[in-house]
Amino acid sequence: MAGEAPIAPDPAPVMGLRLGVPQTFMLDDLEPAVASAFAEACAALSRAGARVTDLPLREFAEYPALSDRGLLVNSEAFAWHEELLARRGNEYDPRVRSRIEFGRPISAAAYIRLRADRAHWIRRVATQTEGFDALLMPTVAITAPPVAAFAEDREYFRLNGLILRNTAVINFLDRCAVTLPIQPPGAAPVGLMVVGEHGGDRRLLAVARGVEAALGAR
Repeated sequence: MAGEAPIAPDPAPVMGLRLGVPQTFMLDDLEPAVASAFAEACAALSRAGARVTDLPLREFAEYPALSDRGLLVNSEAFAWHEELLARRGNEYDPRVRSRIEFGRPISAAAYIRLRADRAHWIRRVATQTEGFDALLMPTVAITAPPVAAFAEDREYFRLNGLILRNTAVINFLDRCAVTLPIQPPGAAPVGLMVVGEHGGDRRLLAVARGVEAALGAR
């Protein structure tokens, strides 16, 4: 995307890495298998010499109100899809279309205010994460449910919210992230999300490669 030549940075040594674990919102309602795999990954990194620190990060509790049913995302999605919906709306998945349609009534004033509120929130979170090489959290709060679990709309929206939640917060923060597998052999996939700073992709890749090597050596 940046037009740069792809490179694979050398893994950053895990010894001494400063890794923060947000305690607010991102660890809520974890499936037991996810919570167990995440706790073991954090413990393994501590044993490898990383400085794993719990962070309150209470600012994350503000995310649901800021995201407000996708006010920002859905207004931008609707602006892109509006003409296509008018021509071929019947070809959209009904659930996907309903989420895009949330953006139809949003005013320009509301959109501009939310952009400003988001920028302020990003700055406040940044002051709390200064000095850390990365943040750690589960990539997804639950393991993949069977397709049949999404048959009813109520369950679809509940499960979809849990599946998207953690990655959506980091996306809203405008940060980069890498996910690494941490499930025990033979178990359903569980991801460890390693989160870097805005624009810090290259440093994050080095940190993630070091974390991956340390976890693989368990």
